[in-house]
Amino acid sequence: MTDDDWPYETTFYGDDDAQDLYAPAIDQTPAPAPDPAQVRAALQETFGFSGFRGVQDQVVERVLNGHSTLAVMPTGAGKSLTYQLPAVLLEGTCVVVSPLIALMHDQLRSARANGIRAATLTSADADWRETLDAFRAGQLDLLYIAPERASQPAFRDLLASSRIALFAIDEAHCVSEWGHDFRPDYRLLRPLLDAFPHVPRLALTATADHHTRQDILAQLGIAEDGLIVAGFDRPNIRYAIRPRDSIARQLKGVIDENPGPGIIYAPTRARVEQLAETLAAQTGRRVLPYHAGLAPEVRARNQAAFVASEDMVMVATVAFGMGIDKPDVRFVAHAGIPKSIEGYYQETGRAGRDGDPSVAVMFWGADDFARARMRLAEVDEARQQSERQRLEALARLIETADCRRAVLLRHFGESPPARCGNCDTCLEPVDVIDATTLARKLLSAVYRTGQTYGLGHLEKVLMGVTDERVLQRGHDQLSVFGILREEEKPILKALARALQARGSLVPTEHGGLALGGDARDILKGEAAVMIVRPPKKERARRGRSADQTPNPVGDPLFDALRELRRDLARDQGVPPYVIFHDATLREMASARPATLAELGSITGVGTRKLDAYGEEFLHVLQQF
Repeated sequence: MTDDDWPYETTFYGDDDAQDLYAPAIDQTPAPAPDPAQVRAALQETFGFSGFRGVQDQVVERVLNGHSTLAVMPTGAGKSLTYQLPAVLLEGTCVVVSPLIALMHDQLRSARANGIRAATLTSADADWRETLDAFRAGQLDLLYIAPERASQPAFRDLLASSRIALFAIDEAHCVSEWGHDFRPDYRLLRPLLDAFPHVPRLALTATADHHTRQDILAQLGIAEDGLIVAGFDRPNIRYAIRPRDSIARQLKGVIDENPGPGIIYAPTRARVEQLAETLAAQTGRRVLPYHAGLAPEVRARNQAAFVASEDMVMVATVAFGMGIDKPDVRFVAHAGIPKSIEGYYQETGRAGRDGDPSVAVMFWGADDFARARMRLAEVDEARQQSERQRLEALARLIETADCRRAVLLRHFGESPPARCGNCDTCLEPVDVIDATTLARKLLSAVYRTGQTYGLGHLEKVLMGVTDERVLQRGHDQLSVFGILREEEKPILKALARALQARGSLVPTEHGGLALGGDARDILKGEAAVMIVRPPKKERARRGRSADQTPNPVGDPLFDALRELRRDLARDQGVPPYVIFHDATLREMASARPATLAELGSITGVGTRKLDAYGEEFLHVLQQF
């Protein structure tokens, strides 16, 4: 991935202009923690929530009492609240280290909509002087910053000129070399943190296995007892993994089955553009591309359109999404395999952040694993083993006939139930067959033909087809010629795909297949090969049609509330979800509050939003 594919902050504001503005260091000794009544009142007034979710209360309590913490919370569990609420309650500014400018600006909009005094300090901000003035005057609750800037000595001097309440390190898995999105600049944060020993540190991530968690704790100087793991389960997401066939047709099916915004990840820029054009023509939905090869203004325009939309589909490389805190994405589809289970979890987690039912579908092929193994040679030798382990773990997730969610959660160290009831293998149980004998036949054919031919030629040899190429090479004289039984033919391609996924077959430089991994153990009868029996034809897939969406279809009140939200968002230049989430509108349509006080009791309607939008929404409610 190039820097263009990963558009993070890389520059610092004008040092010469800024140096003269620094004031002498001030006392950073923390003030006493607010009492529980103050916390509950701020939670309701600022965010419109009557209570915490999951482990939010544990994290907030530790932060308010000055204890450094690593919180591992699934996407959609409300990580940002665990530092935004303390930022409102504590004296001083919460400094948030975040990896992407787009992510910072998205969170900035949401924070300001809730009445939080927030700013960003990035190369994209023309108002950096005003931000510095507000920070030095103690007028900011939140200051968002990139790790590349946070590690600058000049920035450390700037922070000493005002009171700091908290350091929040978002996407903290980037700190760790074990993490799937390792960013070296994150490992340079420790001197900044150590320069403010009385300021608590809050590291946040949705994706960190045991090795990554331990590395984050060590790198950021957080004690072992500061680890809080909420769990990784996203029960509202239905996982499905299928062999790639006709990818445009398969993706069209996903789009047709799932109204609402969606993201499709494709492996290359060319594939992104091809799929975006094809799907736009075939689905009738607005479908736009996103990749680093597009002009910056086109990327920005397409991203803004997606963030503001209620039904658009974005086809993108994996550079897209981490900087988007859009809660109402209804599906994420992969047109090829992700880099790892961690990447898969992170990318699929961009669906359903609002907690409503969502879908994650991956379409894969054996060539995906071939390319992934070739890329391993380009990785630093020190990281090759860990990257190989990640690829093998991904292959196990794809090959399994067991519950997908269980495999996923066990990878992160959890002990889930055997069945979740909300993945493809639970909803559509599959047959597992012992394909060891057939695997030995295929591997023998690979070996006896010289480990240089592709599956098409091998299939002809095994099936006893006497075409010119087979005869010219004398492969009709091999012991494996024609040994395939009739009932084995339909599963040969599925077996070859599975063997490539597990590394028993590996690609050659010229497109052939060679033995790899445990191939020799299989040939000697020391390893078994169990695969999922491929269906005779593609089965109907369970999707969410329009009448299964969580939003009330055809409800004129809900539609009117959505229209008002759309108008307000357009006037203010913000995405609709910044005004209110769909869940808040559903509760309004169901409860039908008649007064401002009743409207203020709706989840998600805080004091700031009640003052800003209450009268207009109440007016719509009174029309029905």
